[in-house]
Amino acid sequence: MARKIFIAATGMNSGKTTTSLSLMHMARKKYDRVGFVKPIGPKPARFDGQVADKDAILIARMFGLERDLPLMSPFVLQPGDTRRIMDGELSREKVAQQMLDAIAELDAKNDFLIIEGAGHTGVGTVLGCNNARIARETDSPVLMVTGGGLGNVVDAAMMNLALFQKERAEVKAILVNKIIPEKRERTLNYLEMAFEPEGLQVIGGFNYQPILANPTLRRIANVLGIKLHATEAQAQRIVHKVQIGAASAQRVAELLQESTLVIVNSSRDELLMTIATLYQVDEYHKNIAGIVIPGIGEISHITQRIIENSGVPYMRAGRTSSTVFEILRDDVSKLTVEDTHKLRLITDLAEKRFDFDAIDALLD
Repeated sequence: MARKIFIAATGMNSGKTTTSLSLMHMARKKYDRVGFVKPIGPKPARFDGQVADKDAILIARMFGLERDLPLMSPFVLQPGDTRRIMDGELSREKVAQQMLDAIAELDAKNDFLIIEGAGHTGVGTVLGCNNARIARETDSPVLMVTGGGLGNVVDAAMMNLALFQKERAEVKAILVNKIIPEKRERTLNYLEMAFEPEGLQVIGGFNYQPILANPTLRRIANVLGIKLHATEAQAQRIVHKVQIGAASAQRVAELLQESTLVIVNSSRDELLMTIATLYQVDEYHKNIAGIVIPGIGEISHITQRIIENSGVPYMRAGRTSSTVFEILRDDVSKLTVEDTHKLRLITDLAEKRFDFDAIDALLD
């Protein structure tokens, strides 16, 4: 039997997967056999001929657990599954048993098992097996991951805690991520005061890291569904700011900040040539992450030559500049196994910031 922990969250994008990665990394220093499972997989992807949740694939590939992938992602939610459940075409009991059987098998073969929930606590209710019920059925103490802040953290945590209490699952602690560094100590002190009446321990997670929060050029290309012309190192560059090149070339250059992705319409030859030229200047190189070129018009031959010779990463997008900007604004960066710089940063930060012993002690 493994020591089990259920990683829950107050909602999406709170750092749940980052927490699981950190736990995997740290637990493997103490335990010989460490497993992972995401019972409900809301983000299907294909790997090695099988469909599994993206996060399970990431963990499997990063830690060499590919052989266990069918167990690590026992149920992947496909389009139409909710309707099939409601119509009785898909059995709630069968789905739940499929998840629980996989967890039991991983429980038996590991010393430490991380069970990662999907979204907020209530996700999976329509399947008859939400996060809180899985935690209870597997007798797994719960670590609830939240984003940063104070009032919003307390409000969201208490709302999610209610469902765990209803299902009689035991929440042991709150792990707070994305903390503003200069407010870290004060934030954690206030949160300890807020959760003390509930008997919940508060554990500090990662500070807010723009490198983790922001997308790589590869991620942006994937989100837009277009080809990225870049080297592997350039593809992993983190974009800190997205700027629409609507002003004059001089003004756009003045507004460039560190690692800016510039959206320049295909008709703006002078601006495209300016950005490509500045990319080769040391003073500006750090400020230009790349160019997205929307528009259906052709780029002039000489402009194309200048862009290619400059070495600046670029993408062509058959959309309007405003549409590209809206898509990128609404996207939230997700980790992939190709994001080696980000993954290395997570494990390095886990060594410095992650109190694994405190989390492991919750399971006693």
